[in-house]
Amino acid sequence: MNALAAEDIAPHSLEDLSVFAAVEAWIFDLDNTLYPRDSNLFVQIDERIRRYVGDLLNVDETEAHRIQKEFYERHGTSLRGLMLEHDVDVDSFLEFVHDIDRSALAPAPELAAAIARLPGRKFIFTNGSRAHAEQTATQLGLSDHFEDIFDIVAADLLPKPREETYRRFIERYDIAPSKAAMFEDLSRNLLVPKDLGMRTVLVVPSGTREVFHAEWEMEGHDGAEHVDFVTDNLAAFVSEIVTARGA
Repeated sequence: MNALAAEDIAPHSLEDLSVFAAVEAWIFDLDNTLYPRDSNLFVQIDERIRRYVGDLLNVDETEAHRIQKEFYERHGTSLRGLMLEHDVDVDSFLEFVHDIDRSALAPAPELAAAIARLPGRKFIFTNGSRAHAEQTATQLGLSDHFEDIFDIVAADLLPKPREETYRRFIERYDIAPSKAAMFEDLSRNLLVPKDLGMRTVLVVPSGTREVFHAEWEMEGHDGAEHVDFVTDNLAAFVSEIVTARGA
């Protein structure tokens, strides 16, 4: 990936953030969005998925990794591929892969305070399980700030970025997309929300904000029209939204 000059993704201003003035529903992905990627929490999940695949199919780690990533690319999640091709038990899979150590995940008081100040409804929308989201949000100190968690089971096991999954979420909570904002760490998961009329924010690892436009192009998208804002500091960005709204 070739780095771009900082001006290629210009810093936003408070005036730019006026697009959030009408937002009434704030939708946050969980993994690598509500907590920093360098917490390596998802690395643990990734490793346990690979172990599950290896044990299930009786293959070595290298082959398990290949199958895991192939399923992810073809089906959106490794679970979806395992369901379609190996009829796995969903509950046992979710329980196994989310049985991780969250003790090193630092509480996020600044993010909690910023989200608490957002006017309107707030949700976690994840391809993981509700139990994983609840435990992770509790560790972060965020559990009291969300109306509900929409997990892979609520999505009828159809993961983001499937359009029907976003529509199921919207219908369940009676959300007007034009009055909603979505925060994600995966660019492809913002394509449908943008098409539906939501404001979109891509959350990237600290210090990488200036290079991510190249990644969008590498994913085969026509530039980054589906991403309204990019931030490598979610707490600061949400605080700026609150300030811009005068809340």
